[in-house]
Amino acid sequence: MADKAWFKDWFNSPYYHLLYQHRDENEAEQFIATLIKHLAPTKGATMLDIACGKGRHSMALAEMGFDVTGIDLSEVSISEAKAGETDRLHFYQHDMRRGFRINYFDFAFNFFTSFGYFKTRREHDNAIRMMADSIKPGGVLVIDYLNVHYVESQLEPVVTTEVEDVKFHISKWQTEEHFFKQIQITDQEHIAPRHLYTERVAKFSLGDFNDMLSYQHMQIIEVFGNYQLGQYDVQRSPRMIIVAQKLHEKSL
Repeated sequence: MADKAWFKDWFNSPYYHLLYQHRDENEAEQFIATLIKHLAPTKGATMLDIACGKGRHSMALAEMGFDVTGIDLSEVSISEAKAGETDRLHFYQHDMRRGFRINYFDFAFNFFTSFGYFKTRREHDNAIRMMADSIKPGGVLVIDYLNVHYVESQLEPVVTTEVEDVKFHISKWQTEEHFFKQIQITDQEHIAPRHLYTERVAKFSLGDFNDMLSYQHMQIIEVFGNYQLGQYDVQRSPRMIIVAQKLHEKSL
């Protein structure tokens, strides 16, 4: 059971959405606005939001005038996102390890550490291939990932929080290759912890991403260290926001 893909059940769970419903959406929206201002896409540019969740950020991009497609593995999230579809906003349930539209999008985004979940490097390579293949030559991919060294120094071992009469007991630890977060859930109807989920995220460095992206004919052109697009510092930056461009055929 431990080897089961943890994210399939957890991301479909109502407890997942309850625990993370109070994420700082203002910061997220400000980040996307800042990023779009920096990237300066043309009006009507085609964009792919990879691991879009319920589609809130896809919707924000569509409202800015872009043609946006959101994909996510979670059936529950996509079902909710589809209620907001328009002629320039579409959602599909899709596994990022499988191809999705080749040479189609001007931009692709993978926001808020929505990567690093898989068991094998091959699966991660497949996901990077899908991202790279989805954009046109000359197109841009943005991957927003945690900064491993910063998280290693800031890891809080145990946290307990309560949301709408549901208790979440969260334990965090790390190995050489992964960060883990185990979530025990107790609701009103059950005194003992009834649900147990364990998140796992790979410790990918900038060098790891450079290798994975280069193999898919992508070149890193910028790296930022926070949501204000400040300079990346390997020790002190909370984020590692990678901007990579797909090389043209003649450059391969």
